[in-house]
Amino acid sequence: MCLLNGWIGEKSMSGLYEELRDLLNEEKGVAQATIVRGEEHVGAKLLVYPNKSTRGTLGNAALEALVVEDAERAIWTGDAWTLTYAVEGPSGALAFDVFIEGFPPPPTLVIIGAGHIAIPLTTFAKTLNYRVVVVDARAAFATRERFPLADELIVEWPDEVLEKMDLYPSTAVAVLTHDPKFDEPSLKMVLARNVGYIGAVGSRKTKEERDERLKKQGLTDEEIGRIHGPIGLNIGATSPEEMALAIMAEIVATRHGKDASAVLDWKKK
Repeated sequence: MCLLNGWIGEKSMSGLYEELRDLLNEEKGVAQATIVRGEEHVGAKLLVYPNKSTRGTLGNAALEALVVEDAERAIWTGDAWTLTYAVEGPSGALAFDVFIEGFPPPPTLVIIGAGHIAIPLTTFAKTLNYRVVVVDARAAFATRERFPLADELIVEWPDEVLEKMDLYPSTAVAVLTHDPKFDEPSLKMVLARNVGYIGAVGSRKTKEERDERLKKQGLTDEEIGRIHGPIGLNIGATSPEEMALAIMAEIVATRHGKDASAVLDWKKK
């Protein structure tokens, strides 16, 4: 029976390696946790996904509950470290050292609105190794001729697309539509998700009017406060290229926790 259990364990471990390999090849976010020291289950591995679901086991449910929280954060920071955990066992406290390594997906920029600013913004984002998705319900704007570098070009209503998308802390959303019927449903959709950056184009007056409409639709001041608007750093931009540069600079600053108004500091542990 011991030999059979060992064989099953090896087969299970092989499956985890294959799963991790496939996820990395597909550029999906994942973290791996391995017990490196403890009174039992040394070498046991657990894969943790962005929604905190898991595959594999560390052999201790209480330990896994603690590890999953740290591993899920590691997906977005890309950190690798060994943490010590103490949990209660049948005969007293158990201590484990667990090595956690995060494998973040490439950062993604979702551009809502295929207007003139979106074209250079796509170029800047691709230069910085972002995966770029451009969404617009207007087929005349969302064309391959205008956006040859976009990873995805989707001609649908933006809020419907966002509802079906995987949106993570590594995702930035830039709403550039200048049209309440597009931008407000999109903003409501992303504000309900844990994305790293949300920005919306428009003047300060436009922002104030939009904020009031969003409040009337049930959004709180805290939720609305997550929106960067007017979008982009104030660099005195006038051309579409300069505006795109200002937007991309703000996205990068927020990602690295350097923007004073940043909601999420990816490097915070």
